[in-house]
Amino acid sequence: MRVIDRTDLPMAIEEGGVEFRTDRAGENNIAWVRLPAGADLRPGLAGLPGDLCPCPHWGYMISGRLVMHTKDGDSTYEAGQAFYWAPGHAPEALEDCEYLDVSPTAELEEVVRHLQGGSA
Repeated sequence: MRVIDRTDLPMAIEEGGVEFRTDRAGENNIAWVRLPAGADLRPGLAGLPGDLCPCPHWGYMISGRLVMHTKDGDSTYEAGQAFYWAPGHAPEALEDCEYLDVSPTAELEEVVRHLQGGSA
C-alpha cells in the first residue's frame, strides 16, 4: 500500500501556471494536476488524434471548475465530483482548479511526451 502526497509525484509539465505531476502506480499512472483559470489545453493537444487527448482518465475534482471539450459537446466538472473522461477530450479551466486522475500508463505517457514537445 502507498500514500501519495502531491509533492511526491515528479513534475512532468510546469508552464504558465500549469502543474502536471505524475508517476506510475502499478499498471496505471496517477496524475495530480493544477490548472490556472483560463488555461486551455486544446492548442497543446493539436496533432493528436482529432486534436484531443486520446487517453481515458478516472478521477476526482479537488477544487475549481473546468469545461471538458469533446467532439460531441462540452461538459463542466467542479470540485467534489468524481469523473470518467473518455478518450477524445480537451480541458479548459474556468477557475483555478486541481484534480487527481488515474490513467493507463502507456496512453498517458504518449500524451505527456506530446505536450512536452516530443512525438506522440
